[in-house]
Amino acid sequence: MYQFESAVLQQASIRGYGAGCLSETRLCCCRWGWPEDVWFHVDKVSSAHVYVRLPEGQTIDDMSEALVEDCAQLVKANSIQGNKMSNIDVVYTPWENLKKTGDMAVGQIGFKDDKKVKKVRVAKRVNEIVNRLNKTERKEDIDYRAEREERDAKERQKTRHKQREEKEREQAELEEKERQRRIRSYEGVFTEDRMHSNYDGGNDSDDFM
Repeated sequence: MYQFESAVLQQASIRGYGAGCLSETRLCCCRWGWPEDVWFHVDKVSSAHVYVRLPEGQTIDDMSEALVEDCAQLVKANSIQGNKMSNIDVVYTPWENLKKTGDMAVGQIGFKDDKKVKKVRVAKRVNEIVNRLNKTERKEDIDYRAEREERDAKERQKTRHKQREEKEREQAELEEKERQRRIRSYEGVFTEDRMHSNYDGGNDSDDFM
């Protein structure tokens, strides 16, 4: 797996898987991807598989044109056919929309919903972009399953923490409502019409004669 860094969005990382990557490596990435991952591929011709991992909370709709262009240029440059062609289309879609079945050829990937697949036209290779990305290239061996499980564990921890905070907030609101109810009930008891003075009760008392 080859890792690249885009200067367009510092929190985003780009991963590339070419023909030289083992098929099980690409399969693991497809299986153990993250919801924040977006997959890129040159349309209708063989190319590397490129994933961009967006910051938490962002989706494919939040991607800037510059970041999309970075990924599109990288995937074009890593396609034997696509790199020689002009005006090619690059398709991209959220990782969760990828579909891989046992009867598919190595490197072949389908989509669960074609409506979630986007397309961008790349007129030509832009060496400035490709060279900038290549300068950040580094090869890494990653345990994709462990990486995903660690991510999911952190998400579960965040969810539990959020649920605890929500429960504490609801309990505080209930206690405040009860306190206000008691205050209102006391106000009803101590109104002026219900209070009588021991000094002027309306009937004078004389001492025993």
